[in-house]
Amino acid sequence: MSTVIDNIGLLVTNDPEQGELTAERANAAVVIDNGVISWVGDAGSAPDADDRLDVGGRCVIPGFVDSHSHVVFAGDRSDEFVARMAGEEYAAGGIRRTVEATRAASDAELARNATRLVAEMRAQGTTTVEIKSGYGLTSIDEARSLAIAGQFTTETTFLGAHVVPAEFADDPAGYVELVTGTMLDLCAPLSKWIDVFCDDGAFDVDQARAILEAGIDRGLGARLHGGQLGTSGAVQLAVELDAASVDHCTFLTDEDVAALAGGNTVATLLPGVEFSTRQPYPDARRLMDAGVTVAIASDCNPGSSYTSSMSFCIALAVRELGMTTAEALWAATAGGAAALRREDVGVLAEGKKADLVVLDAPHYSYLAYRPGVPQVQQVFKA
Repeated sequence: MSTVIDNIGLLVTNDPEQGELTAERANAAVVIDNGVISWVGDAGSAPDADDRLDVGGRCVIPGFVDSHSHVVFAGDRSDEFVARMAGEEYAAGGIRRTVEATRAASDAELARNATRLVAEMRAQGTTTVEIKSGYGLTSIDEARSLAIAGQFTTETTFLGAHVVPAEFADDPAGYVELVTGTMLDLCAPLSKWIDVFCDDGAFDVDQARAILEAGIDRGLGARLHGGQLGTSGAVQLAVELDAASVDHCTFLTDEDVAALAGGNTVATLLPGVEFSTRQPYPDARRLMDAGVTVAIASDCNPGSSYTSSMSFCIALAVRELGMTTAEALWAATAGGAAALRREDVGVLAEGKKADLVVLDAPHYSYLAYRPGVPQVQQVFKA
């Protein structure tokens, strides 16, 4: 089955072979054949197809690639948001509240909540999403969280090292032993990635190294939460271990930036977190000027960033992170793909997955220009 999407006013391809960041084409058309892009060219010049969709001069972009989310959870932490807006500082400890609620929830309850959030994402243009565990923190609860995540994506991440759970508060070394032993044994077959929250109140660099290396030895790719609450060795550890991504990067030293610029690790920025926690926003311009690859993701979770909207994150990136609209869109699409080490998504070119979004707007700048207003008219997923 083939479809031509015709009369595209502006097509964002992100095609690196075109030599420009977003590689835009005016007055374009795209042909989809069995879920794959088979042709890109001028409007009105497409080869024959089974169906034709005239988008009336609208803008078409790659589907958003949300490379950091935590949508398998139960419970509510809106009271924490209210407290922060009243001046209370953010700390990592609130995660344990969600752990308690998640452990008490049934598989069906967790799956219903994840289904709701993934549907929100899809309706807003997200076609690829990474989903972490991390709110179970027992071997069984982490494994069931990953099994549920696997119903929605192949980009599943084992985050048993989210925080040390209450029952191990006096024995963090014992918890690291559990994460790298029995828990990893159960969770590795359900995971593509392993992640650690390496920051104040969570895990230190030595603990993070032990956990990530155990996962790498089991064939998992490495990811890392780092630089959210302060500077540490997390960012440089991520580069040393060739992690696909280090996420947050709110607080960075010059050495961190230099390490990222010299390595293959993507700096994934999560501006929804700073919106919700009132921390300083990360400096995307500093990273990009140094030659670091930058992605944007939602970090959708019930505590520090309860948004599923990549459009909202783009608007924040443009307003608060020092990014142009083109840079922010690239970071939310091709940048997210780079953070997942994917070459088949985030780009609209021949042979790539037909994951694309028709905006009800003439230009992608409307994602930031009209913040909070729905701009997605239609979403194609393969």
